[in-house]
Amino acid sequence: MNQTYDYVIIGGGSAGSVLGNRLSVDKKSSVLVLEAGRSDYFWDLFIQMPAALMFPSGNRFYDWIYETDEEPYMKGRRVAHARGKVLGGSSSINGMIYQRGNPMDYDRWGADPGMETWDYAHCLPYFKRLETALGSDSSDEYRGHYGPIKLRRGPAKNPLFQAFFDAAVEAGYKRTPDVNGFRQEGFGPFDSQVHNGRRVSASRAYLRPAMRRKNLTVETRAFVTKINFNGTYAEGVTYQKNGKTYHVNAGEVILSGGAFNTPQLLQLSGVGDAEHLQSLGITPIVDLPGVGENLEDHLEVYIQHECPQPVSEQPSLNKAKMPWIGLQWLLGRSGPAATNHFEGGGFVRSNEEVDYPNLMFHFLPLAVRYDGQKANIKHGFQVHVGPMYSNSRGSVKIRSRDPFEHPSIFFNYLSTEKDRKEWLEAIKASRHILSQPALKPYSTGEISPGPSVQTDEEILEWVANDAETALHPSCTAKMGPASDPMAVVDPLTMKVHGLDNVRVVDASAMPHTTNGNIHAPVLMLAEKAADIIRGQRPMKPVNKDYYRHGVHAADAGTVER
Repeated sequence: MNQTYDYVIIGGGSAGSVLGNRLSVDKKSSVLVLEAGRSDYFWDLFIQMPAALMFPSGNRFYDWIYETDEEPYMKGRRVAHARGKVLGGSSSINGMIYQRGNPMDYDRWGADPGMETWDYAHCLPYFKRLETALGSDSSDEYRGHYGPIKLRRGPAKNPLFQAFFDAAVEAGYKRTPDVNGFRQEGFGPFDSQVHNGRRVSASRAYLRPAMRRKNLTVETRAFVTKINFNGTYAEGVTYQKNGKTYHVNAGEVILSGGAFNTPQLLQLSGVGDAEHLQSLGITPIVDLPGVGENLEDHLEVYIQHECPQPVSEQPSLNKAKMPWIGLQWLLGRSGPAATNHFEGGGFVRSNEEVDYPNLMFHFLPLAVRYDGQKANIKHGFQVHVGPMYSNSRGSVKIRSRDPFEHPSIFFNYLSTEKDRKEWLEAIKASRHILSQPALKPYSTGEISPGPSVQTDEEILEWVANDAETALHPSCTAKMGPASDPMAVVDPLTMKVHGLDNVRVVDASAMPHTTNGNIHAPVLMLAEKAADIIRGQRPMKPVNKDYYRHGVHAADAGTVER
């Protein structure tokens, strides 16, 4: 193929879907999106049905099926990492939880050298642009009301949610009406990317509405194997589809493959740590030692309780009930299958040393693991919890020149004293909440980890054996100035340092992870990057105050704002 496109976007996931839409608005520009996975068919229940989220993970038709190297501080375990290999990327298989992160996350970004335009004031208008926050009043100036991502608040009507929120207050925490608004710290209903009983993936919200445009081409099952360089100029890319090899020319190449695939492709193409590349027989184009480094993630555990009252959603996990549940969803987009069940939770500070929440809680009115393994009880509930700012760092490194070989992925989980300290705080804070009077009528006791796990040593042993990833890998091609030897992407242009026309727009470009699920930040980053790439005037910064512990009077009581 001798075709030439103004923009070739590698990856039709969350960021790639946003870019495919926003860049093709200009009818004079031709845009090609190359997605290695299959299409997100409208009839595919595993994608469209919210409660079916457990089925795509580990399935080769939807998932890259990555796993880490042996993690030395987790008993040598290899931790499974599901990544979406389908149009929409991980937004087509994730838990649909929408968390912006704390405003102070972005002020932290903006405090880094050269990152001034990525503080909260500059990011807020892009969050607002992408959202339709149906749980917020149209006068709410913190939330968006006309964006492509339609968000459901809660509804968290199951009595277990109210008991959990009440227990959090009894434990000394506060309620907050919107963790994505003025105040994140506290407990309340969560936003989810579910609308009218269906998943709202990035593909459904952004890419599919744009695919009617003649200047946008979307190719699925198109596996990009290399960026083709002439010096530091990317002439195009090579990809394989249906056993055939194709070459396309590009005015610009934009990598949106995510925290694993983006550094892998850069390294395969000669961009990365020169010594590592030369050891594999790859001629370096640019020596960028930060490519694949600085890998961050969130680790989490499930604390499960058995419930003596028939109020949980545990029976919906019984296979005998699934045909009726599926029929409810098919006929009316209703019933237990029409929700992700992650309808509420909270954010807290586990110690007085941190300025804003470093723990996130998800509450579920049932007891089940991500892989579908349910607790052997009639009724139950669970809390997902884990530290948000682990200072353990890992890496993504190719093992060979074979683009089809998964790279080495190493997180170094639990490797620091701070990490282990905050894990102890996380478990103790969870147990403190779950032991409050409000939950007493709904609990016959903890079944996981169980009463035998009490001492610090026993807790850390359990975490090492039982913790799973929350599936938030990020920061492997981080934004930062050229003066930072580990920076990969220029924050003003999104271009890879040392290359003329290659940009990175995905979770790998994040300089630091945020304190929640990272899908919403990735959408925001892509919205902002689209303006940068098109040379559009950036949206004006919005200077809105936000809750800070010890600063606002609201700290004295339950927030009604």
